[in-house]
Amino acid sequence: MISGEKNFFEKVYELVRQIPYGRVTSYGAIAKAIGSPQSARMVGWAMNASHKLEDVPAHRVVNRIGLLSGKHHFGDSNAMQNSLEAEGVLVSDNKVEDFDKYFWDPPVNLNP
Repeated sequence: MISGEKNFFEKVYELVRQIPYGRVTSYGAIAKAIGSPQSARMVGWAMNASHKLEDVPAHRVVNRIGLLSGKHHFGDSNAMQNSLEAEGVLVSDNKVEDFDKYFWDPPVNLNP
């Protein structure tokens, strides 16, 4: 679990800031890493609420099979795909191609 007395959304944002450039992770992987493995949907809510936080790379969070399930929360429905492709992540039909290659599995007990 990420250290400190932070609320759930803050823990999510702290971890998302650590996703490496050109990589993606899933809502469920984030939930597991912050100690709430049953809270993938709540991670999605956190990501939806993060769009005014310029330092949170929300475009790097996809669903468990690589679908750009949050793309409609970016204003322009192509913005998420464009951001990923600008980092070298291949996307086709709203899904990260070769998902395993780009997937970043955040370690449990990650300490920033």
